[in-house]
Amino acid sequence: MAAVTLKNVVKRFGVFEIVHGANIDVEDGEFVVFVGPSGCGKSTLLRMIAGLEDISGGEIAIGGKVVNNVEPADRGIAMVFQSYALYPHMSVEQNLSFGLRMNGNPKADTERRVKRASEILRIAELMKRRPRQLSGGQRQRVAIGRAIVREPQVFLFDEPLSNLDAELRVQMRVEISRLHKELGVTMIYVTHDQTEAMTLADRIVVLNAGNIEQIGAPLDLYDDPANRFVAGFVGSPKMNFLAAQVVGNDGNATLLELANHGGARLQKPLSGAPPAVGAEVVLGVRPEHFFEAGEGDCDIAVKADVAEHLGSVSYVYANAGAAPGANAGPEELIIEREASRQRATGDHMVVSIKAGQSLLFDKSGARIR
Repeated sequence: MAAVTLKNVVKRFGVFEIVHGANIDVEDGEFVVFVGPSGCGKSTLLRMIAGLEDISGGEIAIGGKVVNNVEPADRGIAMVFQSYALYPHMSVEQNLSFGLRMNGNPKADTERRVKRASEILRIAELMKRRPRQLSGGQRQRVAIGRAIVREPQVFLFDEPLSNLDAELRVQMRVEISRLHKELGVTMIYVTHDQTEAMTLADRIVVLNAGNIEQIGAPLDLYDDPANRFVAGFVGSPKMNFLAAQVVGNDGNATLLELANHGGARLQKPLSGAPPAVGAEVVLGVRPEHFFEAGEGDCDIAVKADVAEHLGSVSYVYANAGAAPGANAGPEELIIEREASRQRATGDHMVVSIKAGQSLLFDKSGARIR
């Protein structure tokens, strides 16, 4: 096992810089997930750790050893890709052992490693089959098995579940989490799916346009995001954002008027200096933090467009038209409801917001605390 450290890592393609001075410390045995939208640089960062991309600046260390100029095969890593990349003419057993055999690994040790991987992944009964005889989930297990037999210091996963259907993705998330607990090895995992990040990670690195927005435990990012980007990206369904204006300050609280809600006002306590009166701000509210009318500190009226009924809960997709003369455009909100309180399409409904279960951001997206 080994820690992985990135210091001021930069990646440029010609004049374009796509990773801007990344600093990340992955502890020995930790499961860290890089997450962010497409094109944010997360896969490029992983490939630089693997040695598949040269770095343009900075330093990468694995197990305390700087590996900037070390070949991928000598870095003590194993990588699992989005595509299974199995040899179609070989059996599962041959796929697992091929790399070891090509490197001249002793036969007895190769057999031990392959047997151990098959037991860990519960694929012993598949060893004589060929890839075409396997399901997508079974193929992905074999791909992971090829990484296990190398007995690496660090596992790298590049969106390994993106080719699987929804049910298999859930199953494989459980398998990968179990694998990490069993092996206790350092794992770095890349995905654009924040649900995968939330369920798998010890810590999450949130990337946006080549910058690290925040690093933290999943629930820390969910409950205490550093800025509007993290607040909107982490969580499913995503956080709602309501346009507001500061109309007054009283001690450590600021009075907000919601732009699209007919003069509705909310007194929001703050621990720091409040924004100036007249400032345009954004109020963030999670879907589960809308309450029944009168139960919170501020009531707003919306119109339900679509309701998704998921058994124990329903998600109501609602809208509030822009108020006459308001600078803000129409708002689309996602409201979580108990199934017994589900709303029909076209219903007008009143929901309530609690000041203590909302977040405040300035127009640039920075958090106001």
